[in-house]
Amino acid sequence: MGQPPRIPVWLGLDQEVIYFITFCVAGRLPVLANDVAFSALSTAIAQSRWQILAAVMMPDHVHLLAGPRCRDAAVGSLSAGIKRAVRRRLRAQWEWQPGCFDRLLRREESVEEKWQYIRENPVRAGLVQHWSDWPYRIGLDL
Repeated sequence: MGQPPRIPVWLGLDQEVIYFITFCVAGRLPVLANDVAFSALSTAIAQSRWQILAAVMMPDHVHLLAGPRCRDAAVGSLSAGIKRAVRRRLRAQWEWQPGCFDRLLRREESVEEKWQYIRENPVRAGLVQHWSDWPYRIGLDL
């Protein structure tokens, strides 16, 4: 069964297009929170054609705040490209879950609110006491 058609971006031209994106390892295997995987993610982000505002790599999933350089760019191409690059660089034996979760931030939602949510993920998971202690994050040190 195919994916449903994507709803076009219906934001005013004055509002920046920013997505909150999450993608997970199949079976939620805890294979990501390490220096090698984070280096692979950082390289993939640097090579993407999207503006990555922030990223947090958890043991079994990745959160991104990202904006397309082309307003109508497909979120799926960003997540697929990053997932492919990370697996290739790690020579991974594990798989990613198909697709990703993405949410277009609306006018009343702020990047800062979503950043606060994703940066607290390691704290909620009991991995660190304070979000700034988590080494596997990029961007927005608000």
